[in-house]
Amino acid sequence: MAANHLYAALFAATSPDAVAIETPERRYTYADLDLETARFANALTALGVAPGDRVAAQVEKSAANLLLYLATIRAGAVFLPLNPAYTLAEVEMFLADAEPALVVCDPAAREAVAAIAGAAAVETLDAAGSGSLAALAAGSPDRFATAARTADDLAAICYTSGTTGRSKGAMLTHAALAANAAALRDLWRFTSDDVLIHALPLYHVHGLFVAANVLMMAGGSMILQPRFDPAAVIAAMGRATSLMGVPTFYHRLLASPELDAAATARMRLFVCGSAPLLARTHEAWRARTGHAIIERYGMTETLMIASNPYDGERRPGTVGFALPGVSLRIAGEVGAIEVKGTHVFGGYWRAPEKTAAELTPDGWFVTGDLGRVDADGYLSIVGRAKDLVISGGLNIYPKEIEAAIDALPGVVESAVIGLPHADLGEAVTAVVVASGDVSEAEVLEGLTGRLARFKIPRRVVFAHELPRNGMGKVQKATLRDRYRAAP
Repeated sequence: MAANHLYAALFAATSPDAVAIETPERRYTYADLDLETARFANALTALGVAPGDRVAAQVEKSAANLLLYLATIRAGAVFLPLNPAYTLAEVEMFLADAEPALVVCDPAAREAVAAIAGAAAVETLDAAGSGSLAALAAGSPDRFATAARTADDLAAICYTSGTTGRSKGAMLTHAALAANAAALRDLWRFTSDDVLIHALPLYHVHGLFVAANVLMMAGGSMILQPRFDPAAVIAAMGRATSLMGVPTFYHRLLASPELDAAATARMRLFVCGSAPLLARTHEAWRARTGHAIIERYGMTETLMIASNPYDGERRPGTVGFALPGVSLRIAGEVGAIEVKGTHVFGGYWRAPEKTAAELTPDGWFVTGDLGRVDADGYLSIVGRAKDLVISGGLNIYPKEIEAAIDALPGVVESAVIGLPHADLGEAVTAVVVASGDVSEAEVLEGLTGRLARFKIPRRVVFAHELPRNGMGKVQKATLRDRYRAAP
């Protein structure tokens, strides 16, 4: 009988007695995962879930959340993780599009979700791992004949953030998830001796398909924390080896006086992604801990594309080199990043026309990001194509201006956008978060002589914070809407 491609790959190198997941309540060995995922898989099939069916999960982070994901793959179904923060209207859109056989939600939301779930069954799972689905699993057999799935079969659908319009369901195959996890395991040197502090959410590629998949494929262990809490992360460092996070993690950890070289002495690896890391945060982390953070680059449709090296210079402001199995090209010195390879998604769910619109005639996926490669081969992301500012016919890359503003005294961070201008088409506008009394005149004066005149913002506005999505990415569309009509 053919194997289940992803499930087999995730557990090929595991030891039954090794700890896979640790929570404050329980430790799960890999033998426990085998038994528990069998129970959940039996529960899914009892509810009518068949291979190829979608299982939507809008649940809080927990070990049971991970068991549900693994059981869905084991049963041959397609996992559809949904952010618990989504509104009922958003969930209704996703369910109407994906047409899942089963929706799993928080017990408190069951009645409301059932009203929008159509023909789907609705079961519950809460942050403690309790609920109707957990109860059904607890009474199910602990043996399950894992469903056969090939490399080309669909394993998950992840909806994009929808910053450029209606969210689209990116179809991720068994081959894409398995190959990407294997590449990162090898590149970042993960082994069965590793213990990862898992403080990321489980509804996103980063926390689920990078952090969890990589650790399981290496046979390592996860300290599963319900949410990011700086004190809890630092407390866990004494028995961990690695942390994966977003820039906000590292910025907030640096604010803790408990963070120092002694606290991180046992750690071997810090990885950052999902949004750009400020060069000064990178440098402050190295100065405080003695560790250089590895920045990497990826997106929902492609999983991880590039990473700074494990051995060699981890260059601030860059995302390193293309991963094994990924081909990457850029049109011109600065241009659109296009990728091809096993890791790339299988298209948008039930939207062949949208899929075709994102592919070049020769089959490369257009990421929408603009990049450049330096003389040493390091890739830098200079911005999103949709965020490119064209002022007076000149292309202006926001990342360059943001880096210059962020280096000024008193500036915490910034975001540069283009706003309509009668004469120039678009005018450069900087939105600045400052830690003290910083004026527009001081920002402009600080940029004079550092940037060409046409790049210097026509306007500087100040904000208490920048709007971000759940993974820490600045929402520039929100800023454009907010300041377009402002005086």
